[in-house]
Amino acid sequence: MNIIIATISIGILGLLVGTFLGISGNKLAVEVNPKEEEVLEALPGNNCGGCGFAGCSGLAAAIAEGKAPVNACPVGGEPVGEKIAAIMGMDAEKKVRLTAFVRCQGDCEKSKRDYSYTGQADCSMMTFVPGGGPKSCNYGCLGMGNCVRACMFDAIHILDGVAVVDKDKCKACGKCVEACPKSLIELIPYDNVVHVACNSNDKGPVAMKKCDSACIGCGICEKNCPVDAIKVDDFLAKVDYDKCVGCGLCVSKCPKKAIVFDEI
Repeated sequence: MNIIIATISIGILGLLVGTFLGISGNKLAVEVNPKEEEVLEALPGNNCGGCGFAGCSGLAAAIAEGKAPVNACPVGGEPVGEKIAAIMGMDAEKKVRLTAFVRCQGDCEKSKRDYSYTGQADCSMMTFVPGGGPKSCNYGCLGMGNCVRACMFDAIHILDGVAVVDKDKCKACGKCVEACPKSLIELIPYDNVVHVACNSNDKGPVAMKKCDSACIGCGICEKNCPVDAIKVDDFLAKVDYDKCVGCGLCVSKCPKKAIVFDEI
């Protein structure tokens, strides 16, 4: 009899708790914008944060509320932007495709070394290492792979001691940019073909001693550019991508081959 009473009591208690939770759930339920759900389904679901929001759900809510553009997802690109625009009943603005670029080509052959390093492979740890790392150039890629580990799309790898981006795999999420303690990686227009592959602000003679492909700030590129798209500032050439027409004249004139031409 005690067992029967206990069983009935637990059953009644469970029924009461279930009824209470059901009523509370209905009263306290948060209404979800139907468009938010549709937008979330259209997003790729990588939750990379490249859009500036906390994952795809955060972006979907912002788009549904009109607080973010329909083409804000860097991973989905134009196709996803157009799909979301249709859901929201608007036109998707054209967005320039971006890709990550590593402003360094100081590999094991070109870059000089002060010593051999055998410790933990972590770029951030190099701040505690003498000279900021084994490479003589304190501005260059350390080659320890923080950017590789941060990339969700297998778009960046360490080749011969320096990070190299596969621009066709890159989704421009910006994770590698955040991961690089040297601020060597930047997002640039995918269609631009001329890049300064150096980050050194050392004076010419000093830079040449540290790396065979370092920009020496000579200004030859600036003088020869027909559209005024490249300037030398603080001993380092910089390309204005809004002006550059990709003629490649600066590439051919650079005596240190610090400016590279990247065919699409």
